[in-house]
Amino acid sequence: MDKKITINQLQHYISGINHKNNDIESMFYKLIEEVGELSQSIRKNERMGSEKIIKNTVEEELYDVMYYIIRIANEMNIDLEECVLLKEDLNSKKYKRKSFFDSN
Repeated sequence: MDKKITINQLQHYISGINHKNNDIESMFYKLIEEVGELSQSIRKNERMGSEKIIKNTVEEELYDVMYYIIRIANEMNIDLEECVLLKEDLNSKKYKRKSFFDSN
């Protein structure tokens, strides 16, 4: 599959969906539920086949976890791409390693 999407594009797309509930606490509980489902899929090694998402696979559950993380970030007006840049800089200093974003 050669389609690509940035974190910002996905954040913007998800922000445009009319969700029934935008309560952060409810979204957090849903995130935890999805993490549990991801855990089961990993334990059972349930994987998707032939570039198609299948229910209860690791790939599907990873997206569900990411979806709720993005919903929470959107509700709190957090730019996740900015978080990645800041956190990678912090981690490279903390662990004394080259940052992913350092030029060669």
